[in-house]
Amino acid sequence: MGFRAWGAAALLVAGPVLMGPLQAADLRIGLQAGGTAAWEVAAMQALGLDAAHDLTLEIRDLADSRAGQVALQAGEVDVILSDYVWVSLQRHQGADFAIVPHSLAVGGLMALPGGKVAGVADLKGARLAVAGGPVDKSYLILQAYYAAQTGGDLVAEASTTFGAPPLVNEQLAGGGADAALNFWHFNARAAVAGAVEVVSVKEMLAELGVTRQPPLLGWTFHEGVADSNPAIRAYLDASFETKSALMRDDALWQRIRSVMAVEDEALFVALRDAYRAGIVTGYGAADIEAATQAYAVLAQYGGAEVTSGAEGLAAGTFWAGYER
Repeated sequence: MGFRAWGAAALLVAGPVLMGPLQAADLRIGLQAGGTAAWEVAAMQALGLDAAHDLTLEIRDLADSRAGQVALQAGEVDVILSDYVWVSLQRHQGADFAIVPHSLAVGGLMALPGGKVAGVADLKGARLAVAGGPVDKSYLILQAYYAAQTGGDLVAEASTTFGAPPLVNEQLAGGGADAALNFWHFNARAAVAGAVEVVSVKEMLAELGVTRQPPLLGWTFHEGVADSNPAIRAYLDASFETKSALMRDDALWQRIRSVMAVEDEALFVALRDAYRAGIVTGYGAADIEAATQAYAVLAQYGGAEVTSGAEGLAAGTFWAGYER
């Protein structure tokens, strides 16, 4: 299917379409429908920070993260949220994509209290449900952590199934899995429903020697566009200013609650607090070093499906044109 045909099915335009060539302050932002990045953009617009930075944002809803990557590659959007491993892979293959950190939020291993799994060693012989697929980054990190803690091979020693995040939570709650590895916002939902965290991805990485939490996700764009278009820097400035407000302003969260689509108060607070725990407050060399260390772990356990045979994090993966 060509991109034009694909776009009709997976790329939905939200808000007015900008006609004609883009101006310097116009940006097309691709956001996954229902994703947490939309919370920040909603807060940015509620605070008027887009206008304060002379930005006109055209928000495009995307079916999933892969749809965003395809849209960016096809020139249908200017900025998406993606992960730095994908950016590195694209750079190794000759593309000029670059990334600036957006979130430190990661998931973790969840289980029901009193169940089979109380520690990572209990995964031997257990039923493990994983959000995503076999090369999901959290799953690769869990494999490394399991090997470091037990000397065993998680792939061989646990019975693992893969699925969408809501299904993974359903499997855990319904007894179809002894433990679940899910994304942070689905873990917040599981915790409100009674599940407990066995170990977080952050804790796993620390035990593996990555002591600074790496920014796995970031705003992603063409480096050449960012070098020539000041709107990219303006958007990043607005993004960091919004993060600062979300960190301290409870009233702002009430203003974006409708975007979160959360009615339950306990879940709302859990999601807010978990989001805050992953907010990026700066961007510099230490973050890039942490990401490089985490990449080595992912490459070891993910192999060519993560690295495409290339060695090391590609130079320029994190955009040198911005620092915070």
